[in-house]
Amino acid sequence: MATDSDNGAFMEKIILQPASSDIQLPLHALTFAVKDIFDIDGFVTGFGNPDWARTHSPATSTAPAVLAILRAGAKCVGKTVMDEMAYSINGENKHYGTPRNPSAPDRVPGGSSSGSAVAVGAGLVDFSLGTDTGGSVRVPASYCGIFGFRPSHDIISTSGVIPMAQSFDTVGWFARDHELLNRVGRVLLQLPQVDPIRPSQLIIAEDCFQLSTTPGNLIVEGLAKSVEKLFGGHLLKYANLGNYVMENVPSLKSFVSKVNVEEQEYNIPSLAALSSAMRLLQRYEFKSNHGEWVKAVKPDLGPGISERVCEALEATDENIDACLSVKTEIRAALTELLGDFGVLAIPTLPGPPPKLQTPASTLEVFRARAFSLLSIAGVSGLCQVSIPLGKYDSLPVSVSLLAKHGSDGFLLNLVETIYQTLREQIGLSTE
Repeated sequence: MATDSDNGAFMEKIILQPASSDIQLPLHALTFAVKDIFDIDGFVTGFGNPDWARTHSPATSTAPAVLAILRAGAKCVGKTVMDEMAYSINGENKHYGTPRNPSAPDRVPGGSSSGSAVAVGAGLVDFSLGTDTGGSVRVPASYCGIFGFRPSHDIISTSGVIPMAQSFDTVGWFARDHELLNRVGRVLLQLPQVDPIRPSQLIIAEDCFQLSTTPGNLIVEGLAKSVEKLFGGHLLKYANLGNYVMENVPSLKSFVSKVNVEEQEYNIPSLAALSSAMRLLQRYEFKSNHGEWVKAVKPDLGPGISERVCEALEATDENIDACLSVKTEIRAALTELLGDFGVLAIPTLPGPPPKLQTPASTLEVFRARAFSLLSIAGVSGLCQVSIPLGKYDSLPVSVSLLAKHGSDGFLLNLVETIYQTLREQIGLSTE
């Protein structure tokens, strides 16, 4: 179990030695941790809930993503705490405790890959593995002030990872610096080292930045100056992403009317509808995966998780075909918008991490706006990186860049190219 000295990040201390001690390996002598959703041979995969751990046997093999990291020379030092059944973006766990956010100790760390992000942010490991379905890498990366990468959907094997909702599940990772983020990514994605490719355009989604309580103009101006300095101002474009999505994803129309009034307030209608479609399909797939177990075991679930699981158990296949159409259409629309080497810039989240134990009712409007932003990559399957920018009013700030499906290596290289200039141009404090 976790101790206070490790920020509550670790669920279980496990030492897995690297497959080789060859100093030429890309991750030689580095340490990492894994979310307690990945199978490790001989250990029970706990899925964030003691009733799950009690009713499941130890894994008989290790997840391929973990094996790939071990073969690259890194040492695994433990499994990390996560939100129960991966069904939250807060990072609070009533059974195992809430990992302490090293960047904002009185705030939530973000979930569901909470412990993995905290372990990196607190310097307990060099990098870590998590999963991202609705935002479970991007959110804690943003809240803990570190890098987080959600890869293109289906590009990294999720074998040996407990499914949450397969249409969205991805294996993601965290690092404190952009160079290591790239190195880990190239191992997981099995990519060769190649020279960075110049982006063809950087599109700033102005309406998305207007959702943010952190002054969006500060980030937008910093992005613009960075692009001008590195590549030339002709690459910069500005777009109303909500209007573009509404015009180019016709299947969304059936979800617009279903969006709750509180979700529409201070929100972008088409992206709120996109979020609605994502959560509908997520609930349906969660029920298919785990509904029978929940009904049979009646697990003790924490606040918020319990309500979401109950909603999932009531899910039907109504409108599932429309959800799948939305997925196909938005990927095509964003691919057309970006082209081969275009990049889309959005806020990772609409604001800083909420305070610990904030009532669920208070969080609803924030959650709605958060999922509007998170669903862009979630539903389209595009790759997305959350980049830490420092602190504003003593709280961590981030920005996200997205690229077309399969352009993960290009996006990782771009982060290395642009990061230092971006930090200089935005000029936020690191303290």
